[in-house]
Amino acid sequence: MPLAILALAVSAFGIGTTEFVMMGLLPNVADDLGTSVPTAGYLVSAYALGVVLGAPLLTALGARVPRKRMLLLLMGLFTLGNLASAFAPGYAALLAGRFLAGLPHGAFFGVGAVVASRMVAEERRARAVAAMFLGLTVANIVGVPAATALGQHLGWRATFLVVSVIGLIALASLALLIPRLPEEPHAGVAQEIRALREPQVLLGLATAVFGFAGVFAVYSYLASMMTKVTGFADSSVTLLLALFGLGMTLGALAAGPLTDRALRPTLYGSLAALAGVLVAFHFAAQSKIAAPIGVVVLGAVGFLTTTPLQMLVMNKARRAPTLASASNHSAFNLANAGGAWLGGAAISAGWGWTSPALVGAVLAVVGLGIAVTAGVLDRRAPHTASHVVAAGVARAREEVTEGA
Repeated sequence: MPLAILALAVSAFGIGTTEFVMMGLLPNVADDLGTSVPTAGYLVSAYALGVVLGAPLLTALGARVPRKRMLLLLMGLFTLGNLASAFAPGYAALLAGRFLAGLPHGAFFGVGAVVASRMVAEERRARAVAAMFLGLTVANIVGVPAATALGQHLGWRATFLVVSVIGLIALASLALLIPRLPEEPHAGVAQEIRALREPQVLLGLATAVFGFAGVFAVYSYLASMMTKVTGFADSSVTLLLALFGLGMTLGALAAGPLTDRALRPTLYGSLAALAGVLVAFHFAAQSKIAAPIGVVVLGAVGFLTTTPLQMLVMNKARRAPTLASASNHSAFNLANAGGAWLGGAAISAGWGWTSPALVGAVLAVVGLGIAVTAGVLDRRAPHTASHVVAAGVARAREEVTEGA
């Protein structure tokens, strides 16, 4: 695997750390800025909103910018957003800093996935993309727990200063290791939008929204499940979240080779497995032995879906893949918001702390249904096209015969 993939993974590590660390720092931020924890929770939403809006917007604006330069610009904006967060004088400024840090997230992964896939042989493209995403998963094992502990002991501002340093290291890595890529015909904004409107791309994005929402329906309330249902102490939550990150890493390692070998079967299998694991997790959460195992397995099957989804939208928008690739991360963040909301609604309805797992299973089944539908339509498309061509040829022959 080219060293340049390491630069993308380092960047993904920084992005993953800043995305998830705020969840563990909400009480500290609320106390320091004199606001409530629910109000501080909007800082998580501000970042997600930045991702959803920034992915298509920045990708479209940078459609004709060389990809290496675009990666540097996006990582520079990410670093600036974290610096703004570290030195924010108040809540409103921190809210703006979080939004700014989230803006380049989706666009960076979108461009990065295209760059990673262009640096390897065709049969290793999914493995290259999965290797980049390893930085995101390792962030959940090492970066988020370490950054949370740092923020709790030295103050939340120290966390964002450290993430800014990671951003600077990522900038240097990108500048030194990403090669000058061969010139390609640049797709304009109109061509990127046309590619995004392809039915198979839209179905792929819909699969991501529903399928991955199943993961976040549980992940958003994992700490509460483990303390209120399983009976773990609050101090164990960090370790349990690290186990989820370990599962994500295992899923990412498996996703690359499996996707290169058989993309759609990997997607179908991972979504079906996700639905089954979520149902099992509803019961496993009752046991201190089964629950940690379930956390690892849930992280693995959940993240196993990301690489085939990423490759699917890139393949179906092959002539202009960047916007579709970036929009996939908007879809993942919509899944984050939607899964958390539906899981919370189930708890509020009195269905119990583990009910989000069953809600997540339903969402995963819906995602699987969309994926299978897309696969059936994709198989029929060439068949339909051949019939159209054959009918056209037959009609032409008839006209020639009549003319004679």
